[in-house]
Amino acid sequence: MALTVEQVMGLAPVIPVLVVERIADAVPLAQALVAGGLPALEVTMRTPVALEVMREMASVPGAVVGAGTVLDPRMLDDALNAGAQFIVSPGLTDPLGQAATASGTAFLPGTATAGDIMRGLDLGLTHFKFFPASTSGGLPALKALAAPLHMARFCPTGGITADSAPEWLAQPFVKCVGGSWIVPKGPLDPALVEALARAASALPRG
Repeated sequence: MALTVEQVMGLAPVIPVLVVERIADAVPLAQALVAGGLPALEVTMRTPVALEVMREMASVPGAVVGAGTVLDPRMLDDALNAGAQFIVSPGLTDPLGQAATASGTAFLPGTATAGDIMRGLDLGLTHFKFFPASTSGGLPALKALAAPLHMARFCPTGGITADSAPEWLAQPFVKCVGGSWIVPKGPLDPALVEALARAASALPRG
């Protein structure tokens, strides 16, 4: 059964944002994240192997694999064909928004302004990525946006850290955050990833 975007955002306090360069890392990385309590995995489509990585990760029990950095309907189709269960984009355009909503797939479009969010609301969307969070005014900006647009719920992403995540998650309009700190750069260390995931999965939400 297809998950709604609300269900995807409710799986854990943090959705790890993954830039995976090696197909061989896909399964052990997904296993470590799922074992640590972070089942929603955003695989960014920034590398040549991203689609194959999604296919590999989808074989891991408990993993809910999504595609990030989806920019247009063609990339949307590629991600869905690779088994993506949710779609994340850095922004919201009419062609992508219409294609994503027509597909029925859980869709988390990037927004940074009231206009962005209002365009999403016009498409029937109520859940958004706030991106790039730290350079778009941070938490004060999102509080200001969330007041008049009170029906919207957010996943702030971009510059969120283990230290700053709790302050974001304490807000009632924040359902989860996106984070790249869960998987440090360099050779994959599954034990470290699992430990960081376990700490992130224990973060309280408002």
